[in-house]
Amino acid sequence: MSLKYQIKETAPFVEFTALSIDNAGGNPFDIIITSEINLHTYCQAIIDKVFELKHSNLEAFITYQISLAKQPEKWLNKFEKLVTLNEHLFDNTRNKTKLMKLFAILELQRKYLQSSSIKEVKPKTPPRLINATSEERHFSFHEVKSYVDTTEDYNTKVLYLNEEIFEYQQADIISTNTKLQAYDEQCNKLLNKIQSIRKLKMELEKEQKELAQQSNPSLQPKIKLRINGATNILVNAFKQMMMKKGSNGKPYLDYNIKEIAELICDNFIDEFSEPLSKATVQTYLSPNRIDKDPNNDDKIKL
Repeated sequence: MSLKYQIKETAPFVEFTALSIDNAGGNPFDIIITSEINLHTYCQAIIDKVFELKHSNLEAFITYQISLAKQPEKWLNKFEKLVTLNEHLFDNTRNKTKLMKLFAILELQRKYLQSSSIKEVKPKTPPRLINATSEERHFSFHEVKSYVDTTEDYNTKVLYLNEEIFEYQQADIISTNTKLQAYDEQCNKLLNKIQSIRKLKMELEKEQKELAQQSNPSLQPKIKLRINGATNILVNAFKQMMMKKGSNGKPYLDYNIKEIAELICDNFIDEFSEPLSKATVQTYLSPNRIDKDPNNDDKIKL
């Protein structure tokens, strides 16, 4: 088991595509387990394989594994859950790009599974639409544009484009199509377009929300009152009303500390317009913390 990438949680796979060491062949995408094959060892072996493989081999690995599964879409869902549950393993910069790559592949594979058989051969991209080629793969902005156009989720698009730009800039390019613009430049332009449209949409939505609030006062954000002085002075006034009893023998505010603290924090901000700390307010309200009461000269007399 890899100690560097040890998983914290497993995903509930219903079938294992792993092989024991005795049955291992020569396929580099096989998941091989040297000990007992169970849910934990299987999940750990998958994560180990993910970090063992290069970025460029991840898609082939996932495609191979779902071809072994009797229920490929369920396997894909469990694989995604496993990665998500152990996302902490992808914290450094290099691994973050691997995580982005995985999510992009998963989205693509899921769409492919829903539309056709996983064994169906993918249409070959014409050479005239390939921007560049390395020893491991080709780079086609035509393919990128097609994927982005068919993907609805904004975050998936952004992650995918950033990963493609990174892959291209790190690749050892052996040939380029001089009739097409540089692959990373085209990806960057598309990325900027997507982000600009997103920003514009958010600004328009904000403007529409503000207009709606102006026409309907009930939608306007709640105004909090600023305390122009020490917080404990105001809180102590509430504390007095919680402790002093009226002519009927009941406190003026017959509520517990938590409820009064929520009331204060929901309706007041400090002198610097910052939210009040609920824990601090509860301390000020505590009858045992008279050391937090204001001086007698500063107290609000009720």
